[in-house]
Amino acid sequence: MRLPPGWSVRRPSLDDVPVILGVVHASDIAALGHPDFSAEDVREVLTAPDLDPARDSWLAVDPAGEVVGWSYLEDSNRGPRETVEVYVHPRRGLPAQAPLLARQLARSAERAAEFGLDRITVRAIAIPTEQRWIGTLRAAGFGFVKRYARMRRPLDGVPGEPPLPPPGVTIRPVRSTDEAELRTFHRVLDTGFRDTPDHQPTTYERWREQVAALPSVAWDEWFVAEVAGEPVGVLQSADQTLDQDEGWVKQLAVLPAYRRRGVGTALLARAFARYAAKGRAYAGLGVDLSNPTQPVQLYRSVGMTPRYEADVFERTVPASPGS
Repeated sequence: MRLPPGWSVRRPSLDDVPVILGVVHASDIAALGHPDFSAEDVREVLTAPDLDPARDSWLAVDPAGEVVGWSYLEDSNRGPRETVEVYVHPRRGLPAQAPLLARQLARSAERAAEFGLDRITVRAIAIPTEQRWIGTLRAAGFGFVKRYARMRRPLDGVPGEPPLPPPGVTIRPVRSTDEAELRTFHRVLDTGFRDTPDHQPTTYERWREQVAALPSVAWDEWFVAEVAGEPVGVLQSADQTLDQDEGWVKQLAVLPAYRRRGVGTALLARAFARYAAKGRAYAGLGVDLSNPTQPVQLYRSVGMTPRYEADVFERTVPASPGS
């Protein structure tokens, strides 16, 4: 799939963050009616340990020399599945959409070979209103898998001190300077997601590398739930939506034996209180609507509602060593 005459591609760098953000914001506004990405999000992508900007990402440049498209790969953990993202300017960048996707699929094939796999599953996300993008995905062999929801709740009236957790449950901030504590946090996180369909296990060392690569980490927004002194649940926050005046629940995990006992609710209440105490207007998170543990019921019970929904598509790419 080639670009039209006069168009070109090049690799991105951190100097390109402003122009990339312009493309992403234009795409977000066309699909959602509002921006859903920040400059910090762009930097986080370009500095992520799973991505080499010189190999795994492209910018599309139109004949006028303007950057009108951006694509990249993420979420691999060097495992059998990763995600491709393609953003194009909704008016000027559409001719680059399919060529950028084709380049990223070719790179996924190379990465599969580098990871020692014979194939890799590539996923892509589309807002239901993005009919052209969905058509591009289907033409490239992608099929619908499931739907995610981006949820939010206002923090008006949330007290700085949360309600008491259920009897026997203690909620406390993570001890971020304690190596053994962080290993336990990771263990609970990993164990709590093992019975979900999309879980890709990652080692503690890899997880720590990913956390270290984040532009910022507010450790006081990470919490541990204990029962009889033993960690049974964890909540990891992220700074990715501060530009939207929002605290973000990146991951919430509760060990299977302790679910539906108020642990998840207590962790969320503690996080919401911390966000509110910092003056945030909202709390947000993303949820897989097909998750058999049905976390969406928990999130609705604490006042969260969908801000928008997004469909997941996927296809398998055979491994192919690069030239």
